[in-house]
Amino acid sequence: MNSGPLDSPRAPNFVEALICFSGVIATIAVGLFSLAIDLHVLMFVCLIWVGLNAYRLGYPYKDIRELMSSAITRALPAIYIFILIGMVIASFMHSGTIAALMYYGLNWITPSLFLAVGLILCALMSVATGTSWGTVGTLGIVFIGIGSALNIPAPIVAGMVVCGATFGDKMSPISDTTNLAAMSAETNLYRHIYSMFFTTAPSFMLAFVIFLVIGFGFGSDEITNQEIDTLRNVLNSEFALNPLITLLPIIVLATLSIRRVPAEVTMSASVVVAVLIAVFYQQHPFVQVMNALWSNSPGETELQSLNDLLGRGGILSMAWTLILALMALALGGILHGSGILSALLSGLIARVKNIAMLIATTICSGFVGNLAMGEAYISIILNCQLFRDKYHDKNLDKAILSRSVEEGSTLTTGLIPWTTAGAFYAATLGVPVLDYAPYAFFNYLNAVVSVSMAALGIGLLRKKIGSS
Repeated sequence: MNSGPLDSPRAPNFVEALICFSGVIATIAVGLFSLAIDLHVLMFVCLIWVGLNAYRLGYPYKDIRELMSSAITRALPAIYIFILIGMVIASFMHSGTIAALMYYGLNWITPSLFLAVGLILCALMSVATGTSWGTVGTLGIVFIGIGSALNIPAPIVAGMVVCGATFGDKMSPISDTTNLAAMSAETNLYRHIYSMFFTTAPSFMLAFVIFLVIGFGFGSDEITNQEIDTLRNVLNSEFALNPLITLLPIIVLATLSIRRVPAEVTMSASVVVAVLIAVFYQQHPFVQVMNALWSNSPGETELQSLNDLLGRGGILSMAWTLILALMALALGGILHGSGILSALLSGLIARVKNIAMLIATTICSGFVGNLAMGEAYISIILNCQLFRDKYHDKNLDKAILSRSVEEGSTLTTGLIPWTTAGAFYAATLGVPVLDYAPYAFFNYLNAVVSVSMAALGIGLLRKKIGSS
């Protein structure tokens, strides 16, 4: 594949786009579920398949490579965060930050209220920091540890964490996806957030009630005080747990995030603080702590489950996720840059007749975009471009467009194993995406609520008189 056809590249038609995209979905579905082939290998096969389709449209290899490289370049901030999150987790383990949160959390969290309270806490932290990844990488790990101590299945706990973290990522004014959606739809940020409250609030309340009911099912479990006391005693013996010191790294992380300091700087600062605490307060050897930032080692306590938790983190732990993300981004770059995804979605848009169907199509399009491109950023931008005129024709406020795009892109990205978010959540929480996805109630209930409300004519903002 050294050179392309002599003719200039042409735009694909709907049938060509459908065949190409169906090949991607079939390859992943059959390879992953029927043949148990590693996802990275399947992504490589998909890259070849989509590359051949782009070549057939007239794109020479150097242009195809540029499409892949451009997509990866646009996502470099997310890649930096991948690396930093591994260091944050490892440093928080050695500083005693995670241990302190578990130690004090076990003191007041009961099995029956754990899921409902955890959902609220994850949502609050994600709103305050604007990052679902930071919430999953900190509180998420804590709740996985506490849930294990309370004998609550890890997939349920992970689903709760993802629900709360995604709520904040969607609703926070300092979230990157929230700002990107408002910007791409050309609407005011706070108008966008106001619009989302109509569908997000009832969806979140539904998820809260479901987790509350599920939690009651664990209230009768024989979780003895002795078991919890054992875990707390082990934590207390392994770490100095003064919260004024051990919680400093997470306070730094939250404070700088609220002040809108760039995520890379915020995470780096929290790592530095955690390392200093680990060395000078916890008395961990400096070389051991620094090496843990690359590859952490399991703890050496009497509890094996706690040892595994204390060994989480490090840059190396993110390698599987990072490589998958790079391949998914490259695949999305070809699909987007060659016009294959646009051709596929444009054919669907032309068939939309009413507002409820328009919103449902927008949400499905966001999901399809995530499936194809491996992350929400390009999907948000593309879908705002694709659907802008249709929302204008229906006399809908641009904030309804941005809301629908977020419900399809931001909320579903964590439910797909090969997206950057899905791969990160799975790697960080230690629970496969397909295991926790059934319990991520908020993430898919929001779409159902949104379409249902649109069908009933509730929560629809109309264009202001004189607006374009």
